[in-house]
Amino acid sequence: MTPLLTGWGRTAPSAATLVEAAVADVPALLRDPPDRGVIARGLGRSYGDAAQNAGGTVLVPIAGPTTIHRAADGTPLVTAASGTSLHDLMAALLAARLFVPVTPGTRYVTLGGAVAADIHGKNHHRDGTFGEQVVSLDLVTADGGLHSIGPDTDPVLFWATVGGMGLTGVITSVTLRALPVESAYVTVRTERIGSLDALMRTMREHDDEHRYSVAWIDTMARGRSLGRSVLTRGDHATEAELTGAAARHPWRAPQPPRLSVPLTPPGGLVSRPAVRAFNELWFRKAPREGVGVESIASFFHPLDHVASWNRLYGRGGLVQYQLVVPEHAENALTEALRLLSDAGQPSFLAVLKRFGATNPGLLSFPVPGWTLALDLPAGPALGPLFRTLDRLVVEAGGRLYLAKDSRLSPETFDLMYERAGEFRKLRRELDPNGVLQSDLARRLSL
Repeated sequence: MTPLLTGWGRTAPSAATLVEAAVADVPALLRDPPDRGVIARGLGRSYGDAAQNAGGTVLVPIAGPTTIHRAADGTPLVTAASGTSLHDLMAALLAARLFVPVTPGTRYVTLGGAVAADIHGKNHHRDGTFGEQVVSLDLVTADGGLHSIGPDTDPVLFWATVGGMGLTGVITSVTLRALPVESAYVTVRTERIGSLDALMRTMREHDDEHRYSVAWIDTMARGRSLGRSVLTRGDHATEAELTGAAARHPWRAPQPPRLSVPLTPPGGLVSRPAVRAFNELWFRKAPREGVGVESIASFFHPLDHVASWNRLYGRGGLVQYQLVVPEHAENALTEALRLLSDAGQPSFLAVLKRFGATNPGLLSFPVPGWTLALDLPAGPALGPLFRTLDRLVVEAGGRLYLAKDSRLSPETFDLMYERAGEFRKLRRELDPNGVLQSDLARRLSL
């Protein structure tokens, strides 16, 4: 089968041979690679071209059994095949009164993809990235060799693989720490905040009081209201805090979406007037300050309620621009929002989070500071805007997230990722014949 593949943004399609493979099949496939190489692909939630391989082979690892066990010190652990989705993993864990230690804004990503992109969540300021929760993983390298590695047993290869976008080998199995919880719900504090300065001050002063924190930002607001936002912070709820249906079913796992966008509107439904109206409604409906209880699905993955929501952006697709700037570079965020507001680019999915300490991953995205993610309809007007934002991010000492990127040049990438040279050197040693390949790797000369 040779379909056209895209990322979640539905831009830059490329054709590749799609192969589903069990774990036992992976070594032989890499030892006798097809032309144009191989890259592993999970559920296709990278926004850009990370899991595409034009003219080559795209490998889809299949799911396998999930095992919950304990380390010698009593820490709960879970081991699962790399093709297992976080959606399915959550169901298994919640049945054992556990939860994934880090989740992004969708649970429809695989374990292998979570490690390869070193995903982060609303709790990075407290718990770090997904890769920091991994105890060990099994990796098939380009020569077909199977390696069981971890941060202590093979730190060089491990931290190149965490965040390495699948370019050090094919991950086949992952063991990570699980988080004990007291229900499948979250106690959420919601606060409406009138400006970016006030938002960052509140987050800096109070985020550490909560495990999870994220702010939605109105990117169409201007002047004194620039960066007005709705801040939500949460902690896992105890069963005693639940009422009504939640109290009757305290361990109900997230369910598959009941709604779907069946067609792709040619011009898309994300327009400037629509986003302006949505943003006004979303801001006004939020309480000035309130506390409530939400399900895991509603708090962590609200967009997962609607399957194929990316179709709403039309045939042109969407681009997510996710940046991080260091703690001392808050002015860069203000300037980025001003540029976006002045350009009139509609983004109803704009979120701000705080990052904690970095990790040793060569290409891991987070650095201590602030990350802003923007979803925008793809179009020619974005080119000049993004190039201006790129310069702003580089000057601030920040970077863009490779799992969301679809357009960076190798020169700009090297300015943002100071350890890119180390990664390339290790790649040449691990894979001298270039067996592991992707559209992203070629674009960034990795």
